[in-house]
Amino acid sequence: MNRLPAPTTTLPSGLDKGLWFIPLGGSGEIGMNLNLYGCDGKWLIVDCGVTFGDESIPGIDTVFPDPSFIAERREKLVGMILTHAHEDHLGAVCYLWPQLRCPVYATPFAAEFLRHKLKETGLEDEVPVTVIPLGGHVELGPFAADFITLTHSIPEPNALAIRTKYGTIFHTGDWKFDPDPLIGEATDFKALEALGHENVLALVGDSTNVFTEGEAGSERDVRDSLMELFKRFTGRIIVGCFASNVARLDSIARAAAANDRHVSLVGASLWRIVETARRTGYLSPDLHFMKPDEAAYLPRNKVLYISTGSQGEGRAALFRIAMNQHPDVTLDEGDVCVFSSRVIPGNEKAIHKVQNLLAGLGVELVTARDHFIHVSGHPARDELRRMYQTVRPRIAIPVHGETMHMRAHAALAAECQVPQQVLVENGSAVKFDNGRAQVVGHVWSGRMTYEDGKVLSFSDPILRDRKRMFYEGAATATVVLDDAGVVLGDPQVSVLGVVDPDDADGWAEVLERAVTRLPKRARADDDAVEEAIRSAVRKNFSPRKPVVKVHLVRV
Repeated sequence: MNRLPAPTTTLPSGLDKGLWFIPLGGSGEIGMNLNLYGCDGKWLIVDCGVTFGDESIPGIDTVFPDPSFIAERREKLVGMILTHAHEDHLGAVCYLWPQLRCPVYATPFAAEFLRHKLKETGLEDEVPVTVIPLGGHVELGPFAADFITLTHSIPEPNALAIRTKYGTIFHTGDWKFDPDPLIGEATDFKALEALGHENVLALVGDSTNVFTEGEAGSERDVRDSLMELFKRFTGRIIVGCFASNVARLDSIARAAAANDRHVSLVGASLWRIVETARRTGYLSPDLHFMKPDEAAYLPRNKVLYISTGSQGEGRAALFRIAMNQHPDVTLDEGDVCVFSSRVIPGNEKAIHKVQNLLAGLGVELVTARDHFIHVSGHPARDELRRMYQTVRPRIAIPVHGETMHMRAHAALAAECQVPQQVLVENGSAVKFDNGRAQVVGHVWSGRMTYEDGKVLSFSDPILRDRKRMFYEGAATATVVLDDAGVVLGDPQVSVLGVVDPDDADGWAEVLERAVTRLPKRARADDDAVEEAIRSAVRKNFSPRKPVVKVHLVRV
């Protein structure tokens, strides 16, 4: 198993020759996928997704990869292919496309969903999106890509057979083998078997469920289980699930109808997915969904809500319902909340918070621990084995997982007799040469966010200051001087999140001393005075390092 070299931002040599793979997001983490393939100096992007903010930087909801490496080479960028419509695979297009300005290729469902996303940022008429049919083919410079239909938790998940003169790379995207997916096509095993006879160079693949033995399971079995579960309850039922799982939405709606309940959708993303599914023929027109304000008039035993927020997102509908802050939906004793979803690693604390809030309202909770209500959209170990046995690549490159997932995936690939396994992280530059692959360097990779119509790097001073204020507090010092640098009146300091303001005495003496210690000429220099005051304030808060702003007034 190839091990990673120490990360460096020194570009590897020879990027304009041969075949390369460089992940900028989604390796060492679950979410935020952005992958680059290079061939003789031309580049292809596969997926462009987001992840979601956490408590490390307050106020950040959406996070996506920093595309600087490929944006600097956009004249050599032949296009972007989206494997499917999940946010962690296409959610960043509307933020990053202005830096990339390349054509986009997607199958119908992903293209329709992307249209909604682009409209939110006013790009619906700018981004050139080409719709590729299921099982379709596209040629982009030195790349020829065949779309291979798999199954997942959303319609139209596609793997890509990316063919170059140096060999074929099989990029799995997100997938599993569902024998009865309910919505959409089943896995195209004929295409996979044919690929297995082509001496595939490398498989770049999903690692999410590598610790799960067996198989992921079928949506058909979940539907049958929900039918039985809903019979138990006489109060309101609310189901939290991933909005993008159209098959699950269909199953919940049909299980509700079988139990004489009307379905209400709570959350904008659910309505957006329903519209997308109807436009692309994946949701039957006989299913009727009510607005929450309409459903509020129904008897408790006649309503079933489907809600966003199963991962504990602070701005999602389920959190507001749990906080008793939703304008149209209330829950209380005798009602039940069904969590028909998996726990994405890292979301445990947020999910437990929502569940505790609901329990505090007297709501009964049903999770996967209590009843069979969810199957994953990602392959378990038996499915991974079958994929390797079918495609038979020479190299395995695990992606779409945290480090422990990718290492376990590499070990499983070795068990499957794949000759070489290569571990990567975001920014790893993988060079293919003579049937082998090696990490030969590290390019810049980072994180960005979108605020107030602007794309901001995580290294931006705005976000750095916000993070420091969150952990270290802030202080504002106001000092009035005359033109000669003589302090007039008592300097004032206001503090936030550092000490009790009532305990912040003695600042006038500290700041006046900081100014008077400066040479006479320096006291006439505003920059020198501000830095002296800033240093004095920070010194008095040591070991904390609050953000300090100085208001200097000359009279």
